[in-house]
Amino acid sequence: MFQGKIIKAAVAAAAFTALAAPAMAETLKLAHWVPPAHILTKSTVEPLQNALNGSGLDVEVYPGGELGKGPLEQYIRAVQGVADITWGLQGYTSSQFPRTMVSELPGALPDGMGGYDLIWNAYDAGQLDKEFPGTQPLALWLSEPNIFIMKDRDIRTPDDLKGLKMRVSGSAAAAVMEALGATPVQMPAGEIYNSLQTGLIDGVVTGASAVGDFKLDEVANSYTIGAPLGRISFYLVMNKGKYDGLSADHKAALDAIAGRPLSKSAEDGWNGRAADVIESLKAAGDNTVYFLNADEAAAFGALTLPVTDKIVGELGAEEVLATMQGN
Repeated sequence: MFQGKIIKAAVAAAAFTALAAPAMAETLKLAHWVPPAHILTKSTVEPLQNALNGSGLDVEVYPGGELGKGPLEQYIRAVQGVADITWGLQGYTSSQFPRTMVSELPGALPDGMGGYDLIWNAYDAGQLDKEFPGTQPLALWLSEPNIFIMKDRDIRTPDDLKGLKMRVSGSAAAAVMEALGATPVQMPAGEIYNSLQTGLIDGVVTGASAVGDFKLDEVANSYTIGAPLGRISFYLVMNKGKYDGLSADHKAALDAIAGRPLSKSAEDGWNGRAADVIESLKAAGDNTVYFLNADEAAAFGALTLPVTDKIVGELGAEEVLATMQGN
């Protein structure tokens, strides 16, 4: 609630600033909190820069928290104009994105559908725009499927999770872990390594790409793949005043890549990175990499899939989920 008031106040301040600012914008500041080697660069930042090449509109990147260290404050930095564009996870401030977070739930994404389409279907229908005040979303997408990433523990059945402390990125995964009898611990990805190494947490629920991007293979040694655990949603947003103040030519160049095209590039990058990481874990020879069979996966689904129905019902978001799924 408090964060929501801060965002609303920042939106109002940013709108006033935008009215007084020059209309032309030639260089955009893009800020994020991960290292340049993270998949974000190759999948999202560079395609955006390449698409704008020759348009006169440039994107200058500030990685690793150069414009602010806290990953939870990425959205507000775009609203306040600390950066023109920021990247972040909806789950880190789940209460701001209750309907968008539906996309993260187990079973929300139908087979054969892109996660970016899932989210944009609802956004384009006007069902999510209130969750993105003061910004213009440039990309919205989902990660690869979540997996179990463990230290010295093998997960084969839901009973294996009972009483364990499991790191989650947001409210959707937290509800799933509670349904499995585990204790969810929410923290930014940058804190996982030390927390797993020191035993503050027993394991992690996130996509396989994070293993490579945050070097989790140095502290984890058991991976279980195939349980219906949902995914993680991401955003790349731009200060709305800055976007509205672009020249017609600059806006046209940005609009040509923004939305589903850039979102698809980002999601394809995450999925490709995850596949590469899983293969490297298998090849290393010092990890347990276990793929659940259909019956084993169904045992998890019996507990996790009802979470989706419960949360969607509590939110009154049945229509949102139907729109997301193209129904």
